[in-house]
Amino acid sequence: MIYAKNSDALSYRGIHPNLDLALAHITPEFLAAVGEQRTELKGGDVYATRFTYETVPEEESFFEAHRKYLDIHIMVDGSEGVEIAPPEGLTEFDRTEASDFYAYRGPASYKLTLSPGDFLVVFPNDAHRIKMQLNTPETVSKVVFKVRIFDD
Repeated sequence: MIYAKNSDALSYRGIHPNLDLALAHITPEFLAAVGEQRTELKGGDVYATRFTYETVPEEESFFEAHRKYLDIHIMVDGSEGVEIAPPEGLTEFDRTEASDFYAYRGPASYKLTLSPGDFLVVFPNDAHRIKMQLNTPETVSKVVFKVRIFDD
């Protein structure tokens, strides 16, 4: 997991070439141009999509994790609570291997607030619970990069 400010994104280069490509695009201009349709930077290996939704109470959210991709969550408008936990300490209740999606329930190890100007990188096996309201429901908008770092 990496939790940092957008302005520090390039400090995290060197972990994986696909991650480097995504980090280089954490700019105000690129983030403003990303829409609800997938914006591909390197085909299915690196792409970004904008999501706008209402935050929910903790009990209405769940953890998700991936095996091949990492996610970069970049808050554009609003704020949400996020929790992180290792999947081995959680209970899996759903999976769709074709889309690299694994869903879990259980306790969090880390809690943070994602606000405008922040980004969060969750690596494969960093289970993450997103969309959580802080005090009251809030409409948020964020850009999420999907970055393949492992092959089949």
